[in-house]
Amino acid sequence: MARPLIIAHRGASGERPEHTRAAYERAIEQGADFIEPDLVMSLDGVLVVRHENEIGGTTDVTARPEFAARRATKTVDGRPVTGWFAEDFTLAELKTLRARERLPELRPANTAFDQEPILTFEEVLDIAAAAGVGVAPELKHPTYFAGLGLPMEAAFVAVLERRGLTGRDAPMLVQCFEVGALEQLRGRVATPLLQLVAASGGPFDRSELTYAAMTSLEGLARVTEYADWIGADTALIEPSPGSPTDVIVDAHTAGLKVAGWTFRAENAFLPEADRIGEEPAAHGRLRERLARFAGYGLDAAFMDQPRYRPSPLGGEGGPSGPDEG
Repeated sequence: MARPLIIAHRGASGERPEHTRAAYERAIEQGADFIEPDLVMSLDGVLVVRHENEIGGTTDVTARPEFAARRATKTVDGRPVTGWFAEDFTLAELKTLRARERLPELRPANTAFDQEPILTFEEVLDIAAAAGVGVAPELKHPTYFAGLGLPMEAAFVAVLERRGLTGRDAPMLVQCFEVGALEQLRGRVATPLLQLVAASGGPFDRSELTYAAMTSLEGLARVTEYADWIGADTALIEPSPGSPTDVIVDAHTAGLKVAGWTFRAENAFLPEADRIGEEPAAHGRLRERLARFAGYGLDAAFMDQPRYRPSPLGGEGGPSGPDEG
C-alpha cells in the first residue's frame, strides 16, 4: 500500500498560524511533499496568501485604528460577509499587518507565533523551491475577483510563466472549487490541475452543476476534460469510519487521482470513533484515520499536522497520541 502524498494544508497549520513562513517551514521539517497557499488578490493586483479575502480573523487588522474605516460588508459568492478585505489594501499596506492564529480556542500554543507578515504567492514559491517540495495553490473566489477587475487567472499564469512552472512535470497542483478558472488555466498551461468538490452544494460559477453530479461516473469523466485530480471532502470518501464510498474507485476508473481534505488531529474535527477522550482540542487517531484512507487508494491528503503521516511503507508508524514529536 503506497503512502499518499502529504499536502501541508496552509502549512503545518495545526502547529503554527496558517499561511505563515513558520507554518510552511514547520511542514517541510515534518516531511510534507507539498505546501498549500490559498490565493487572494491585493488592491494592486498581487496574489497574496490568505485563507479568505476577508482578513479580520487571520491578521491583526482589527487592532489597527488606521484601517478601521475599511471595514465593509460585501457579497462574496452570494453570501454577505462583513470585515476587512484583502482587495481593499495595497500589497505595501498588507505587508504592515501581522498574521494571527485563526483557531486560538483549539490551538492556543500557536498564538505565540502571531507575529509574521503576510506572504505573497511568489514568496511561498521561494520557500518551496529552496526546500525541494511542491506547491498546491488554491485560487479563491476567481469569479468574485474578476467582477472587481482583478482577474486571478491572468495574474496566476504570469507568475507560472515567469517561474517556469507551466509544464506537466511542474512540482505543483493547482486547485479551485470553480470550474471556469480551471478550464481557463487548462487552455494556457499544462500544470497539473485539481477540481475541488465538497460534500454538498456545487461550484459557484456553474449553477447547473452539483458536486454530487460531478462525482458520478459521468461527471468525473467530464472533469477529466480539464483536470487531472479531484480534491474530495473526506465525507464523500468515508461517510462513516470503515465504510468507504466508490468515489476513489470511480475517479481512478475515469483517469483522475484523488486528494482528500482535510485531515486534522483535534477531536473537534474527527468522527467519534477516531477521537481520544472528550476534550475538543486533544488529538485523536489521525494517523489511523489516514491509514484507512490510504487503504482505499487515496493518492494525496491535505493535512494540518503533517507529522501524523503514515510511514513510507504504508504502515501506521506507531501511535498518534498528542505528545509525539
